[in-house]
Amino acid sequence: MSGHSKWANIKNKKAKTDGQKAVVFQKYSREIIVAARLGGPDPAGNFRLRTAIEKAKASGLPNDNIKRAIDKGAGAGASDNYEEITYEGYGAGGVAVVVECMTDNRNRTAGDVRSLFSKFGGNLGETNCVSYMFDKKGSITFDAEETDFEKLFETAINLDAEDVEEDEEEYRVITSVETFQSVVEGLEKDGFKSSNAELTRIPKNTIEITDVKTATSVMRLIERLEELDDVQNVYANCDISDEVAQQAEA
Repeated sequence: MSGHSKWANIKNKKAKTDGQKAVVFQKYSREIIVAARLGGPDPAGNFRLRTAIEKAKASGLPNDNIKRAIDKGAGAGASDNYEEITYEGYGAGGVAVVVECMTDNRNRTAGDVRSLFSKFGGNLGETNCVSYMFDKKGSITFDAEETDFEKLFETAINLDAEDVEEDEEEYRVITSVETFQSVVEGLEKDGFKSSNAELTRIPKNTIEITDVKTATSVMRLIERLEELDDVQNVYANCDISDEVAQQAEA
C-alpha cells in the first residue's frame, strides 16, 4: 500500500501471517514471470526483472520459487498469460484509489475489485477518473541507521534525482520514471544499498481523514484490495493520522 498515511508504512512493517505471506509471494512471482517474459530471463540485462527479484528476496521468497517464476516467464513449461490492468475509483470520503493488477482472468478481477469498492462505501470509476491525481515516480529507500544522509543527498542530486526525503527510519530518493533506472544503478555503483526500489504513484494532494468511521471504511477497502491475489499495488490520496488509524483498527 502506497501513497497515503503513515499508518500504511507502519502496517506494512509488521510481521505477516502465513496466509498473507502466501499472497505476497504470489504477487512477487507474477511480477517476476511478467518481467522475464517482457525483457528476458537474465537479470543483468533486464532491470525490471532484477528489481523484482531483489524485492522478492527481501520479502523472503525462496530462491526455488524465484527460479521457477523466471523459467515460466522465459517459456519453460506451462505459463499463465498474465496481463497488467489498472482500476480506478473512489473510496469513502471521496478518497481517490488506484489499483494495479496482474491477472489471467480480467472478468474475475474486475468483479472482485468492484465488489470491494461497493462493500466499503466507494465506487469503481472509469479509466483515468483519478489517475491524474497522482504522479508516477521512482522511489528508492534506504535504512536511515545505515546510510549517510548528506552523502546520499549529494550523490542522488548529482545523478538527477528530483528529491531526497528523510524521516526517523528511512531516507527516500524520488526520481522521474525516465531516470529511475540510472539513479538506482548510479547509487549502487557508489556503494549505496537500497532496501527497496520501485515505480510508484505519489498523490499530488491528499485528503485528511479525521472521521473514524470514514477512516475505517477506507482502511478496510485498501486492506481487502491488497489481499486479492490479482492485486499488485494499491494507491490512495488519503492522509490518516496514527491516532485516527488506531481508533479505526480498534
